[in-house]
Amino acid sequence: MHILHVVGARPNLMKVAPILSALTQYPKIKQTLIHTGQHYDTNMSDVFFQQLEIPAPDVNLEVGSGSHARQTAEIMTRFEPIVVERRPDVVLVYGDVNSTVAAALVCSKLQIQVGHVEAGLRSFDRTMPEEINRLLTDQLADLLFTPSEDGDKNLEREGIAGSKVHRVGNVMIDSLVRLLPVAMGKKQSGLPERYVLVTLHRPANVDDDHTLKLILGYLLELNNQLKVVFPVHPRTRQRIAEFGIDASKLDLLEPLPYIQFLALQCHATAVITDSGGIQEETTYMKVPCLTLRNNTERPVTVTMGTNILVGQDGARLRSELTKVLEGKQKQGTVPPLWDGHAGQRIAEILSKL
Repeated sequence: MHILHVVGARPNLMKVAPILSALTQYPKIKQTLIHTGQHYDTNMSDVFFQQLEIPAPDVNLEVGSGSHARQTAEIMTRFEPIVVERRPDVVLVYGDVNSTVAAALVCSKLQIQVGHVEAGLRSFDRTMPEEINRLLTDQLADLLFTPSEDGDKNLEREGIAGSKVHRVGNVMIDSLVRLLPVAMGKKQSGLPERYVLVTLHRPANVDDDHTLKLILGYLLELNNQLKVVFPVHPRTRQRIAEFGIDASKLDLLEPLPYIQFLALQCHATAVITDSGGIQEETTYMKVPCLTLRNNTERPVTVTMGTNILVGQDGARLRSELTKVLEGKQKQGTVPPLWDGHAGQRIAEILSKL
């Protein structure tokens, strides 16, 4: 059997690593790794591959950035000849980026089985491009690997046959479980005992000058009482410069490799973010997470975990942070099957096809 993996952005790497590793236990399964180059920074991507022990991609399509339509079309155009030439038995796509839906469309039309890892997640907000990618990919997929019960229910509601759906747990947590002991020993020198870690990259938060100024104003205010550590996404840094916002009083860092960022997360007093994956990681580590969004495709992090949705409400953000500082933060639990073995469950299912 030949399984072809398609990744396009750094979050995909944390998801593919456990499955690549688990499938090596099945000698009759051949694996191919395709990187679309949707998000590709040579220095950062190389470090992620090394830290996660992922082999170099067999092919890099080098698509680069662009509008959603152009990028999706370019991925399809460059990916199709690869599939025609290599004729895999199953193509695995990951998460909700443009590479995910582009590869699923190509394979569906070529009658190649598609497996979607991290299926069934829904924010119910179609203004998010990722939501469109999730909906379309799940309709096209033959195998849907869900991380939690809400994913199963969403797929059932959308008319997807239960025989296609496999609840396996969260593969991203597999990478976290493996590397957390390393990260915990790497506390960054020079940081105070208590600090808040911030990430910010969603268009809804950074592409509007009023909204971005508002959020950075909250962070500057917070920085007066508690150290704010802010690894800045390239998109966000570009917008700060474009809008002429003075954020010099904040500790603005370059994007960090996975283990170094994980170290900051696990030692943080709280995390403020608009990232989906970080909502999951903080839930597993039981670190308070305040999400600058009004909805989430990962509701289990709210119902069971440490995550609280604060939107862009400064008063709510201050109130929840006060609770954390007073030791009254939300106490979460780790969702079922978030145990570091999701990749093995997926590999076992694939081996029986």
